[in-house]
Amino acid sequence: MKKKTEAAAVAQLRLGSAHPFGALRGYVPLGGGEERIYRELRAAVPVVDAAILKLVRLCGGFQVRCRREEGLREFLRTVPCGRGQYGIDAFLSAYLDSLLTYGRAVGELVVAGERLRAVCWGDVTALEVREGAGALETELWGPDDRGQLRKLPWQELLLLTTLNPEPEHPYGVSLLRGMPFLADILMKIYNTIGVNWERAGNVRYSVVCRPGEDLDPAQARERGSRMASEWARAMEDSKNGTVRDFVAVGDVEIKVIGSESPILDSEVPVRQILEQLIAKTGLPPFLLGLSWSTTERMSAQQADLLTSELWALRRAVEPVIRKICRTWLILEGYDPAVEIVWDEISLQDLAETARAELYRAQAAKLKAEN
Repeated sequence: MKKKTEAAAVAQLRLGSAHPFGALRGYVPLGGGEERIYRELRAAVPVVDAAILKLVRLCGGFQVRCRREEGLREFLRTVPCGRGQYGIDAFLSAYLDSLLTYGRAVGELVVAGERLRAVCWGDVTALEVREGAGALETELWGPDDRGQLRKLPWQELLLLTTLNPEPEHPYGVSLLRGMPFLADILMKIYNTIGVNWERAGNVRYSVVCRPGEDLDPAQARERGSRMASEWARAMEDSKNGTVRDFVAVGDVEIKVIGSESPILDSEVPVRQILEQLIAKTGLPPFLLGLSWSTTERMSAQQADLLTSELWALRRAVEPVIRKICRTWLILEGYDPAVEIVWDEISLQDLAETARAELYRAQAAKLKAEN
């Protein structure tokens, strides 16, 4: 007799949370609880956010092979994922985004009426990952209606993936670990540039009048007051778009305040920091719009390294995809055997790839003839 699975019509991971902003400076690596820092880092440094989105896009899609391919493909194409998204590609994009940002990603299989109705991703910042009774068991805990942490009731319907987990805790390691310190320095440089331009762009003048020795103090004060009034009128007219000359008699010196102070060159330190940040992502700089060399292009070695990184991400999320497919097949009464076939990753120039294949074919021909 087939055992009935208890329905879970209500999603367990859809929880609302605030979006704080402002803790890069107080970052201390503790191994866990760094979600707010990583979320702020992506919001503060656009190149880091673009790198994560590029990695998610480059991972590509996949196909399934099973005895019920048509039905399973239709389900994966139209399955609701929440937040107005449909299809396994939308779920996988959000799942990979969370995995790279926080080092772990969670999802949920929503079952109702003994059928798989939806596949949703969850907010890892609202959950806790705890070790279970066995060495291979992991439990997800979340807040209840009163805000108290509790073990989520349908653990078999939850999805969890960790990125490069460490032995001392069940949490994964974020791709952004090590970046907050450098990002704080980068933000200080950008903030200083903005302050300097705000001061230098809104020019302030220093007007110095040196009255002659033949003037008594009363006449000197009167001349200074009149000159200040005329200078104010000239500046006011310039704000209104009218050009007005300032004419003064005597020894008058006009200078721009701060014009002698040089502005620090930020190109070198900013590039050094960006090099460190981009090196952590594994992407070539020009893929992020940074053209540091006029002849920069992706070499074969760079393409191979990036391809290996993308395959590592695919291997990390493949068990989750297989669980989704197997759950649908079992609940529909079909054979749960399924194979995941990923799309080919093509990062090289097509002409270069074709030329390499030609050279290999020519070498094989010569070898066979000899």
